[in-house]
Amino acid sequence: MNAPTLPGLPRTVLRLHRPALIVWSAFVAALTGWLVWLNTVTSRAGERERLYCDHHETCNILHWLDYGQRTALVAAFVCYSFLGVAAWAAAALIGRELESGTARLAWTQGVSPVRWLAAQLAVPALLLTLGSTALVLVYRRGWNAHPALRDGAWTSAATFVARGPAAVAYALCALAVGTLAAFLLRRALPALGVSVAAMGALVFLMERLRPHLWPTVTRVTATEGLLPRHAWQTGAGTIRDGHRVPYHGLSPCEGNPAQVKSCADRLGIDGYYLTYHPQSHYWPLHLVESGIVLAVAALAAVLAFRHLPRGGRPVRKGSPA
Repeated sequence: MNAPTLPGLPRTVLRLHRPALIVWSAFVAALTGWLVWLNTVTSRAGERERLYCDHHETCNILHWLDYGQRTALVAAFVCYSFLGVAAWAAAALIGRELESGTARLAWTQGVSPVRWLAAQLAVPALLLTLGSTALVLVYRRGWNAHPALRDGAWTSAATFVARGPAAVAYALCALAVGTLAAFLLRRALPALGVSVAAMGALVFLMERLRPHLWPTVTRVTATEGLLPRHAWQTGAGTIRDGHRVPYHGLSPCEGNPAQVKSCADRLGIDGYYLTYHPQSHYWPLHLVESGIVLAVAALAAVLAFRHLPRGGRPVRKGSPA
C-alpha cells in the first residue's frame, strides 16, 4: 500500500473525525446565530425598555435583563469551550487511536510518527483558530455596541477571555494538553479526565494570577477617593505613619465630613489609597495571559512529540511502538 502523501493526511484526519467537525461547526454556527439574534432583536427591545425606564417611575426591564444575562451566558460558552476540546483531543483524536492501535498501523505504512502527529494537530488547530476567532469577533461587536445593556464588567472571567485572542489560546492549549495526556496514559478515558482536570486547573490559576499580570495604578488621596469608572479595584486602605494598611471589611471612618475627620485624626490616618487597573489595561493583561497560555500549549506539544516512538521514524511491522 502506498504511503499517504502529506496533503492526504489532513484529508484522512477530516474523514476520521468528521463527527467532531460537524459538532464544532454546529457549535460555532449556533453561538454566532444566537449572538446575532441578541444583538438585533433582543437588544432593540432592551434599548426601548431602557429609554422608557429613564422617563418613567415604573417600567418592565425583562428584555433589558434578558440581553445582559444571555450575552454573559454566551461569553461563558465561548470562554470554557476549551474543556470540550481537551476531552475530545485526549479521548478521540489521539487517545482512542493509540489505544486501538490505529496510530501504530499508520506508522507501519510509511507515515512517520512525526508527520502523523503533525497532521493530527494541524487540522484541528486550524479549525479551532478559525471558529474561535469568528466567535470572538461577533461577541466583541455585540459587547461594544450595547454598553448600557451589559450584565457584568470587562473584568468578569468569561467576558475577559471571550473578547480577545485568549479564547483561541485556551482552545489551542487544550488541544495540546489533551494530546500530551493521551500519550502519557495511552488510554482514552483516563486521558480525558486528566486533560479536563489539567485545563480546569490552568484556567483557575490564570484567573487568580490575572490581576498581577500587569502593574496596577495607585491613587493616594487625603480623603477617601472614588474608584474611576470601569476600573478593576485590586486593593484599598489607609495610610498611617507612611505605611499602607489594607481595609479589612468596611472603611474605619464613616459619617459626615466632620465625623470622618475626627475619626481619621484619632486613628492617625494620614490619607487613603486605591490600587486598580483602569479599563485601558485590558489589552496588556489579556495579551500577557494569552502569551502564557500559548507557552503552555507549546510546551505540551513539544512533550507530546518527544513521546513519539523511534525519534519520529516510521515503525516496521512487528517492532514495538
